Amino acid sequence: MPAVRKAALRELAAAAYELDAEVMQGELHKDSQGEWAIGEAALNGWLERYAGQQVYLIIASLEDERPLPSKTCRTCGTEYTGMECPRCREARVRLRGRG
Repeated sequence: MPAVRKAALRELAAAAYELDAEVMQGELHKDSQGEWAIGEAALNGWLERYAGQQVYLIIASLEDERPLPSKTCRTCGTEYTGMECPRCREARVRLRGRG
C-alpha cells in the first residue's frame, strides 16, 4: 500500500478516536462459528451495541494499492495528496505555533 494512503487511513482512525468512536483494526474473516470477525473480535456483538442508532460504518483496506487522488487547496491553490494542504499547514504552524 502506498505510504500516503496508509498515513491517510491512520489520520482517519485518529480522528475517530478523538471523537470517542470505536475503531477496530485487523484481518476481516469468518470465525469457527461462521460469524464475521476482525482479528479476535466478533463483529455481531460489537455492532449489537449500536442497534437502532444511525451510524457510519467505514471499512478501508490496508492492502488497497490505489494511489490517493491529488486535490487542489481551496485556500492557496497548491496541488497536494493527503488529508490537508502541506503549504497551509506549514503556514498555520509558523504563524500560530501549532498544527
